[in-house]
Amino acid sequence: MNYTTKVVQVTNVSPSTTSEQMRTLFGFLGTIEELKLFPPDDSQMPVTSRVCFVKFHEPESVGVSQHLTNTVFVDRALIVVPFAEVKKAKASPSLMAESGPLPANRGL
Repeated sequence: MNYTTKVVQVTNVSPSTTSEQMRTLFGFLGTIEELKLFPPDDSQMPVTSRVCFVKFHEPESVGVSQHLTNTVFVDRALIVVPFAEVKKAKASPSLMAESGPLPANRGL
């Protein structure tokens, strides 16, 4: 499957997971351009789950990374989905700027 996006959204991330752990995990699948974990590592806000956005250098890494869905990482089964990017002419590069998850199209 060809993807036009280079970004995946990873949900159900354990609150104890760090951005460095996510970078290590997804770094095996391709070159990472940008990785954002919400809330950030230094946040004092109590949470029950975290969300991570990973932007790869190659769009092919998006398809490969989806194979990590249901993989237990730390103490949670991850959910990995492609995340649509919207290109802006004068915008600074941001993973969250007017984007959203792509509809699932899995031939199971």
